[in-house]
Amino acid sequence: MASTNRSRRRVQALLAQADVNVDGDRPWDLQVDDERFYARVLAQGSLALGESFMDGWWRTASLDGLLHRLIHHGTGERVHGAGEVLDAVHAWLLNPQAGRRSFAVGERHYDLGNDLYAAMLGRRLVYSCGYWRDAADLDAAQEAKLDLCCRKLGLQPGMRLLDIGCGWGEMLKFAAERHGVEGVGITISREQAAHARAACAGLPVEIRLQDYRDLRERFDRIVSIGMFEHVGVRNYRAYFRVARRCLAEDGLFLLHTIGSNRSRRRADPWIAKYIFPNSMLPSPPQVTRALEGAFVIEDWHNFGADYDRTLQAWRDNVEAAWDRLPARYDERFRRMWRFYLAGSMACFRARNLQLWQLVLSPHGVPGGYRAPR
Repeated sequence: MASTNRSRRRVQALLAQADVNVDGDRPWDLQVDDERFYARVLAQGSLALGESFMDGWWRTASLDGLLHRLIHHGTGERVHGAGEVLDAVHAWLLNPQAGRRSFAVGERHYDLGNDLYAAMLGRRLVYSCGYWRDAADLDAAQEAKLDLCCRKLGLQPGMRLLDIGCGWGEMLKFAAERHGVEGVGITISREQAAHARAACAGLPVEIRLQDYRDLRERFDRIVSIGMFEHVGVRNYRAYFRVARRCLAEDGLFLLHTIGSNRSRRRADPWIAKYIFPNSMLPSPPQVTRALEGAFVIEDWHNFGADYDRTLQAWRDNVEAAWDRLPARYDERFRRMWRFYLAGSMACFRARNLQLWQLVLSPHGVPGGYRAPR
């Protein structure tokens, strides 16, 4: 009992620094339903926070509000589980994004089921940040993002476009229908590939289940949306070399990726275990070092604040759909998914994470590149 009381007091003190009370009555306060919560969190850090929520040990009226306060005040930086050090060593020594391991995120996350993603993502299956500058709803924001990518790439009829990590094929479909391009998309998800082939039927688009490292052909333009997060720091240089050898000398490459303010070599332990295995978010120095000598940076556009709004729309969609989704998405899965979406909202709201679009050219655009917005 004495150790439980000490653990409780320590956790309460940490939470109070983020203006969060245990058993308080504000939306972001935390209600503890299992006293084991305190020792578990102190021993295992962020992994235990997520797992204990999945297990029903605590609750809150505003999950994103609570997590935003913890992230904004750096609470997680004061509590680290011993396993986090081992995770970082593992990521550096074993290169988990290489070889057969590179397909793990496709199998464990993107192949969960097209029914789940269709319910969550809206009219277009676009699993990346929408562009809300002039948009009033999710579908408009995603169409605006696809249009922005096409305008930044300067797509013209007859061009050949490569999409590295094409997802469910929406970017290639949009580009082929609106701009008359031919396209090749690669993905490591069988479920995505099957859907993308059906979505792009009748268009000059080829969808392949393929690792990016196996690409050896030329394209007028390259786009990669929400895939770089799975490449891993040990492979950034190789990734840009592949893009460079596949891009025409006068071509453009648009890289759309989540980014971190700090250089790291591993993902958050809970995210790595339950959501995105082998993921890793790049920092600006990691990106620029990797592309040095391969590309000229023509434009670096940050609209990361738009991701909070995108995630809120995804949450609203999936919460309205749970009752009609298959039973395999049980209560524990739902709690896991809620923690994932709320935690992501909190990170972008706190501006700890960013959303970048880089436009790159092999030699620099003659006369300069004028970036659309």
